[in-house]
Amino acid sequence: MAPKILIVTGDAAESLEVLYPYQRLREEGYDVHIAAPTRKTLRFVVHDFEPGFDTYTEKPGYTWPADLAFSEVDAGDYVALVVPGGRAPEYLRNDTELRKILKAFFDSDRPVAQICHGPLMTAAVDGLTGRQVTAYPALELDMQAAGATFEDREVVVDGTLVSSRAWPDHPAWMREFLKVLRTKAPVTG
Repeated sequence: MAPKILIVTGDAAESLEVLYPYQRLREEGYDVHIAAPTRKTLRFVVHDFEPGFDTYTEKPGYTWPADLAFSEVDAGDYVALVVPGGRAPEYLRNDTELRKILKAFFDSDRPVAQICHGPLMTAAVDGLTGRQVTAYPALELDMQAAGATFEDREVVVDGTLVSSRAWPDHPAWMREFLKVLRTKAPVTG
């Protein structure tokens, strides 16, 4: 049986930040599940960078079914966690069931990949204190307030925590996360 990886997300998550790791990790041989506040078809968004805008723009993205609700997750069944960005982390970080899941991964030092605004969720369970991270650059002060050292680089690896700024950093993000997974939770057979 393939090791399981959990992706936690919700409506308004960045399409690429959910679907790229979902497909890449499946390609590598992992069994990947998507969890959300409820089992439903999620509506993702596309954040793009356009000339003349001071920040990213947002457009409707893909839809994708959640495999299970946060309340149905047994964190012990999963070897690693992926925390995508988008706008979803702004409201998901308040979900008590999600915070239980996140805390279980940080308490057991299992691999966690976070990107963009995803670190807002890991900060909500005190998972970033004393860590080196990156995130969407506008979150630098949030990361510092969470007790982390912020680095504006495409990927930062701190033990089992792998973080990136946004979807343009996907190749570096998944390359480094797979290095951690191959050590801590390899696919065998």
